[in-house]
Amino acid sequence: MNIVHIKYAVEVANTRSISKAAENLYTSQPNLSRAIKALENDLKIKIFKRSSKGLEITIEGEEFLLYAKNALSQIKKIESIYESKNEKNLRFSVCVPRASYFSYAFSEFSKSLANESRADIVYKETNSMRAIINVVKEEYDLGIVRYQSAFEKYFNTLFEEKKLNSLVLNEFSYVLAVSKNNPLATKPEIFAEDLGGCIEITHGDPYVPSLPLIDVKRAELSEFAKKRISVFERGVQFTLLEQVPNTFMWVSPIPEDLKMKYDLVERKCSFNTKTYKDVLIYRKKYHLSKHDQEFISKIEEAKRKYF
Repeated sequence: MNIVHIKYAVEVANTRSISKAAENLYTSQPNLSRAIKALENDLKIKIFKRSSKGLEITIEGEEFLLYAKNALSQIKKIESIYESKNEKNLRFSVCVPRASYFSYAFSEFSKSLANESRADIVYKETNSMRAIINVVKEEYDLGIVRYQSAFEKYFNTLFEEKKLNSLVLNEFSYVLAVSKNNPLATKPEIFAEDLGGCIEITHGDPYVPSLPLIDVKRAELSEFAKKRISVFERGVQFTLLEQVPNTFMWVSPIPEDLKMKYDLVERKCSFNTKTYKDVLIYRKKYHLSKHDQEFISKIEEAKRKYF
C-alpha cells in the first residue's frame, strides 16, 4: 500500500472531484485515477463510486478514510519532529553576577540571533551559590562566579568537589558608585571615614563556601558605614543610588550610558585594596560550544571597553 496513494484518496474525498483533487495535487487526472484504482485493488474494497449526484464515498470507503486520515496525521507529526531536530537549534544558558558589563556582553551576543532560525536562550542574574548549584544540576550550561580574591581557595576547593572547570575572566577592584548629588561625588579624595554618614547598598545574598554568613558579610561590607540596604535586583540598586543622594555602592565599572541614565559618578578610592575575580564555570563533562565561545569573546570585548 502506497502512502502517496493514500494521500491522493484523502484529497479526492475532501474535494469530491477527481479533476479538483488532481489540480490540488499537481498531477494529471489519469494518473490520479490509476492511483485510486491501485489502492482499491490493494485493499480489495471500493472506496468511491459514481452516481447521478457525482462522486460518492462507499461505506467501506468511509471506514478506510477514517483510518487513513489518522495515519496521515501521525506521519505529519513524525515528519515535523525530525525536521525540527535536523534544524540547527541555538541553545545557550548562563548564570551571571549582577554586573553591567555582563549584560552589555550578552546584548552584543544576542545580536547574532538574527542569523539563527531557532534559538533557546536563558540569561539569569544571581549570586555565586545559586550559579554553582544551577550548573551542577545541569539546569544551566555556564555560570560566572564573582568572589573576593582572598576567598579563592574556598571556591577552588568547591569547584573540584563539584567537578567543575573554572576559567578566570577578569580581576579588578571595585569603584565607589554615588549620585552626582552626593557630596562624595566632588570630594577631591574620599577616605573610609567619609562613608560613615552614608547608607551602603549591598547585594542581599553574599556567599563564600565553608564560611559562616556573618564572616562573609563582615569581609564584604564597608567598615565605617552604619546603615545598609540589602537589595537583590540590580535595577533597584541604581534607582536607590539616583533617588537617595546619601547612598553609595561598591561596583565593577558601570558603562557610561548607564551612569548618565541614573546620574551616577564612579570614584576610585585608594583605601579600597580588595580585589575580585569573575570566574567562568562549567561541568567537566561539558564541552564549550561555538556559541559559548562567542559569549566569552563578547565578555572580553566588554572588559576592554569598560575597565
